[in-house]
Amino acid sequence: GVFLPGPYTARISEEGAKELAENLGIKLLQIPITPAFESLQNILANEIPLVGVVVENIQARLRGLILMAVANAFGAIVLCPGNKAEVAMGYNTIYGDTVGALAPLGDLLKEDVYALAREINAAGKTIIPEEVIRRPPSAELRPNQRDEDDLPPYAVLDPFLREFLEKNAPKEVLEEKFGRELVQEILRRFYRAEYKRRQLPLVLKVTPKAFGLGWRFPVTHGFRG
Repeated sequence: GVFLPGPYTARISEEGAKELAENLGIKLLQIPITPAFESLQNILANEIPLVGVVVENIQARLRGLILMAVANAFGAIVLCPGNKAEVAMGYNTIYGDTVGALAPLGDLLKEDVYALAREINAAGKTIIPEEVIRRPPSAELRPNQRDEDDLPPYAVLDPFLREFLEKNAPKEVLEEKFGRELVQEILRRFYRAEYKRRQLPLVLKVTPKAFGLGWRFPVTHGFRG
């Protein structure tokens, strides 16, 4: 395993990574990205504004770069960690956390990922630390960041995506169930993220409609709310 702490990595993330590696009986490499991150900021500071997603995505892409180097060094492959909800909303960094040869969670919504984690733990001894499952999800690319600062709550987003993607619910039904404003917001982001989905690693298909080879949608089709 590889743990890549940055300037906004919480202690709970470090503890969780170490506990998970110990439970799996694998070696954990710890490679901080902060020195490279600070160096890149110094190089770019006089050329471009270092604010918002510029700074956040530098961190994600540094992690992708390091993971690919580690994979090359050991003759391994990188696994893309993105889940179906993140992929649907484009909540990822292209050439950052989307790098890899396979996305094993790419057809699981966020609720499904948690359910799978609990299923794994229920099958025998605890493998995935309970604190990792319970904590609010965060990309940790800025101070005190949480996924739900940038996305609708997963408790709402997941049921919406299940209706929209897997049941082909028409927009009128979605608006009646979730409200027009929320439907407009989610669909706008969904269609805008198609170019990212075209560049994702292979996805393990576990539902009737997965992103990947079987997904066909025009990249330039703008959302017409």
